[in-house]
Amino acid sequence: MTDRWYDGLFVAEGPSDLPLAGIVQDLFLERGISVRLSQPDYSLIAEKVKKDITSRLLVGTRLMRSTPDLIVVHRDSDNVGVDKRREEIAQGAQCSGVESHVLPVIPVRMTEAWLLLDESAIREVAGNPRGKMDLDLPKPHEVESRSDPKKILADILLMAADVTGRRRKDFERRFSNHRRQLLERLDPDGPIVRLRSWQALIADIDATVTGWRG
Repeated sequence: MTDRWYDGLFVAEGPSDLPLAGIVQDLFLERGISVRLSQPDYSLIAEKVKKDITSRLLVGTRLMRSTPDLIVVHRDSDNVGVDKRREEIAQGAQCSGVESHVLPVIPVRMTEAWLLLDESAIREVAGNPRGKMDLDLPKPHEVESRSDPKKILADILLMAADVTGRRRKDFERRFSNHRRQLLERLDPDGPIVRLRSWQALIADIDATVTGWRG
């Protein structure tokens, strides 16, 4: 039983990050709140949209033709750090003039770190679910400190696929698609619950729900 529907806007770093919107919606639904997140793919919009948060919020809310109850902004922390990213998101929302509650989604250091913990999902997406090669996945306590999780994920997917020659080259070119599939399979109750960046997202969602019910 849900309280009511809330409309939201999801702003992702790139098109392959859009499945995060569904994850956020599911997390709200688990708490009895139904959120419908509009997920514009800015790369498909005729006009050229700048990548800064303010520009994307202005275009996104214009496409919605209404002020959303919630704005969800996804930004990797990269080498800048979580606090800096949170400040950047807050400032971008303020400059847009859109008066909506803002929910940051900030993986450390990259979203790929969230995808390096589920061995079964990696093997399935790699097309070799019964593979036996040791993938040497990072442990939850160390994955957020790895300097280049994107490269690590690409290498591990290749290892899991266990392909050579032309098939290997074809597989490498499909990394964005594989990454998106892994996001779609992300288990919100799996090893990711041990990551601080995930715990921060859950805390922010809980605070949002409490505020709405307050």
